Amino acid sequence: MTRTGYLEVVEGSPSPSDAFERLAPALQYHIVNLLEWPSLRPVQAAAIHAVMDGANCVVIAPTAGGKTEAALLPLLSMMDAEDWVPASVLYVAPIRALLNNLEPRLDSLSALVGRRSFKWHGDVSQAARQRAIRERTDIIAITPESLEAMMISTRVPAPEILANVRVIVVDEVHAFASDDRGAHLAALMERIQRLAGRDLQRIGLSATVGNPEEICCWMSGSSRRVQRVVRGEGEHRIPDIAVDCVGSLGNAAIVIDRLHRGRKRLVFADSRRRVEELGHLLSKRGVDTHLAHSSLALAERRAAEEAFEQGENCVIVATSALELGIDVGDLDHVLQIDAPVTVAGFLQRMGRTGRRPGTSPNCTFLATSDDALLHSVALVRLFDRGFVEPVLPSRRAVHILAHQVLALTLQLEGAPATGWWDWVDGCFAFADVTTEDRVNLVQHMMRQDIVCDVDQRVVLGPRGESLYGHRHFLDLYAVFSTPPEIKVVFQEQEIGTIDRFFVEYERRGPLTFVLAGKPWLLEHVDWKRGVCYVTPAQEGDFPSWSGSGRLLSRELCQSMLGVLRDDVFDPWLSARSREALERVRDEFWFVRDPGTPLVSHGGIITWWNFAGGRANTVLANVLDRRLGSRVAAGNTKIVFSSQAALDVHAVRSALEALRQQESWHGEEFLPSLSTSARERLSKFQVCLPPQLQQHLIAERTFDVEGARETVQQSLRVVTLSD
Repeated sequence: MTRTGYLEVVEGSPSPSDAFERLAPALQYHIVNLLEWPSLRPVQAAAIHAVMDGANCVVIAPTAGGKTEAALLPLLSMMDAEDWVPASVLYVAPIRALLNNLEPRLDSLSALVGRRSFKWHGDVSQAARQRAIRERTDIIAITPESLEAMMISTRVPAPEILANVRVIVVDEVHAFASDDRGAHLAALMERIQRLAGRDLQRIGLSATVGNPEEICCWMSGSSRRVQRVVRGEGEHRIPDIAVDCVGSLGNAAIVIDRLHRGRKRLVFADSRRRVEELGHLLSKRGVDTHLAHSSLALAERRAAEEAFEQGENCVIVATSALELGIDVGDLDHVLQIDAPVTVAGFLQRMGRTGRRPGTSPNCTFLATSDDALLHSVALVRLFDRGFVEPVLPSRRAVHILAHQVLALTLQLEGAPATGWWDWVDGCFAFADVTTEDRVNLVQHMMRQDIVCDVDQRVVLGPRGESLYGHRHFLDLYAVFSTPPEIKVVFQEQEIGTIDRFFVEYERRGPLTFVLAGKPWLLEHVDWKRGVCYVTPAQEGDFPSWSGSGRLLSRELCQSMLGVLRDDVFDPWLSARSREALERVRDEFWFVRDPGTPLVSHGGIITWWNFAGGRANTVLANVLDRRLGSRVAAGNTKIVFSSQAALDVHAVRSALEALRQQESWHGEEFLPSLSTSARERLSKFQVCLPPQLQQHLIAERTFDVEGARETVQQSLRVVTLSD
């Protein structure tokens, strides 16, 4: 065991028998006689020691490695031996579907010691929640959004429910830590700790995280408990990975139809539109196909998951909605259309397979374009080198702090003007928020009438009511924004939702579209209620949904460059992938020499630097100001057009000047505030004064250090003839 400050890293395999002996006798009896386990898994043994020692810990183990039991067995033991009063454990998961999937498991584990669990989220009826409150449930399984709704509701006695909480378990902790929902959850844990009046123990569970020590620190916040990282030592199984270049989504459907017939296949596509398109193509080929994405109605998603679980020769096509630890039955194969953004995402998806004894994890990439092939090969190379992206939690999430100010005004029926900060003090997400930041934030919110000061208490102002007061403050439950969507209904049955923009602006005559894998004809739209009524159609367009572009990491883009520069054909490449990759390498002949090429062709200059989307956003922002308009950032390149592309030597001089620049923290490197409404980064951005807005945009879209490293590379000017 090594120790750094408050952090302990548990290495090796503690004795399962020693850990078993620490459990309460009733739990020991049921593990042997009811569960019939021959022994504890190593990760469970290590976690039992860490949890029962009172540590905040992150438990890292492969998918299906027993992490839920690793956390709950010691907690149930202490609950039984120390007679904990309900509700003593909050089990937080990122999505409702995961809670639905975990419900039977949590119920059966709790029952081992005569305790009860309850699933609490937006799909659970008010009557069931009231019954759980009356019956005092021991474990509440919940999402952060439902936790916030509970705490600000006037109909739920949150102080009473949360007063006895001792432990918060965060499942799939990597899915939280680096985004707004993670900052929100970190703040919620501090507020719950204050309500409970004790130092809450915090336990995170994950299969894929590159920096668990930092995640443990993020999760711990103000807690003074010792921190431990518990790593499982699962059986090492070599995964079966293949990369095929199919050239189109239609060809992908043919391959999926013919590949692994008679088996269960889970296919990931990274947009709802592509899920619908591929599902429709597979259905037309007679494949038993089911779909899963966030714009399908709950009944549609559950029906698809149940049908898939019970079937044998079938395919389910999904977005990342099925990436997390949801069990979709005895899965045989995972296929990926093109490639996910991160290695961590790939590991989560591949981890859906290889759960049966004697089987190995597997994933087949089906690249629909040359760009997607390059992306796929580069991603698998990073995985092969053992790289997993570090999860980088924000330390200055001022927009989430604005949200917390609003939430506290409701929770406390007016937050104390000089004491509201005490409720979230110590939260990792606000570690770098200065006193000046806090003062400027609240003063700006007051100037904008978002909040007001009434008798030394901060209350919601008229503009705050207007912005966030709709439908009982529904907008304050979640920190993420959901684009306006129209509910799709056929004969009183909800099918799902489509983007309002698609309905309003894509209409050229009768509108037909595909949703849930079936074509529909739009009959009528009730704009006031946000509902459209449909009837079955023969064919339809594939709807589009609002979404932001994908920013690829510097590591992934540099891996792409490495693929282009060498002559190696990796063993996981199919024959046609090798042919396609050779063609791509020939097209990019100008990147093979050292340095970064500045390519002039057809009145456009392209700087192929493979720096990653965030670093290039910094550089494009600065170069646009120096050279004139029309400097556009991509993940692998920066494109100069119009005025900025008049002189390649002027572009080179601007880059050389950046190379010599000593300070990279001036106003020039802050982003513009001209972000359009459709590209707004947060629905709480309006609460921020201009300087804090700039810092928010910079943190979310900028990689200043990557930009600085990129301009240090040598430049080569390459002129291509038309």
